[in-house]
Amino acid sequence: MKTAIQVNSIGNIHSENGRFYIKVNDEFKEGLTSIHGFSHLQIVWWGNLFDTAEHRNQIIANQPYKKGPQKLGVFATRSQFRPNPILITTIFVEQIDFDKGIIYTPYIDAENNTPLLDIKPYHLYERVENCNVPDWCSHWPASAEQSANFDWENEFNF
Repeated sequence: MKTAIQVNSIGNIHSENGRFYIKVNDEFKEGLTSIHGFSHLQIVWWGNLFDTAEHRNQIIANQPYKKGPQKLGVFATRSQFRPNPILITTIFVEQIDFDKGIIYTPYIDAENNTPLLDIKPYHLYERVENCNVPDWCSHWPASAEQSANFDWENEFNF
């Protein structure tokens, strides 16, 4: 049985001319109060470009990773093709303009004008020190800092 759930955008993600930022709608800017001091934030966004019946019903991916299994279930991937295109990215905070409700970041993997669903502070207690992953992705970087220089293009089949 499906349950209808209402989700509303609280702003938009922008990626324009190599500049990335999150713009919170005016009525939610006050929600940024005291967020300064967090070096990283978790950005929850709607994969609006993939919100189609075809993409929502794509439950199995055919070897999206070069070293991965022939088939992966959607819940074993970070794919944008999901029953509900809810996506999350942890960003580094460069600067926050509280008056304009803008959070600047060096990069976020979302398209320009992507709907913003939520912002959560990233806390140290969320880090898992002893995390196990399948063999096919065990060579991936152990941190966001290490991933900047990793050859991600050599990992994907898309």
